[in-house]
Amino acid sequence: MQKTINILNKRARFDYEIIDRYTAGIVLTGTEIKSIRLGKASIAESFCEFHNNELFIINSHIEEYLYGTHYNHKAKSERKLLLNKKELKGLLKDVQNKGLTIIPLRLFTNDKGLAKLEIALCRGKKNYDKRESIKERDTKRDLDRIKKVYK
Repeated sequence: MQKTINILNKRARFDYEIIDRYTAGIVLTGTEIKSIRLGKASIAESFCEFHNNELFIINSHIEEYLYGTHYNHKAKSERKLLLNKKELKGLLKDVQNKGLTIIPLRLFTNDKGLAKLEIALCRGKKNYDKRESIKERDTKRDLDRIKKVYK
């Protein structure tokens, strides 16, 4: 039984308003998937971009595999994402017309051991939206404390 990997982009929910979510496959080499299975990856400052009607993840960091030889991969490189043609056309249209962006939320491995990336179509938040998020989080935390005391 394989250990499941779940690498999160914690800043995404704070900086962006999530509109729609998709699950995409990633084209990886052998040493890249081995590093991901060891949990040596980060998608904190990455984003997705279209090149020739294909979607790529930019600025994601996957550490070089420790036991790799001269066949090892580059730590930061563009990696192709795999989605249906219909989903790709819809995302391309939304990004071009509405000015939205595509941000990775979570990098995980499924039951078969394949690496998947959960991406989201997002709109950037303004500063006052971020303050509102902080306020909601603080009130929720305070309410949970009060409930815990009276239980």
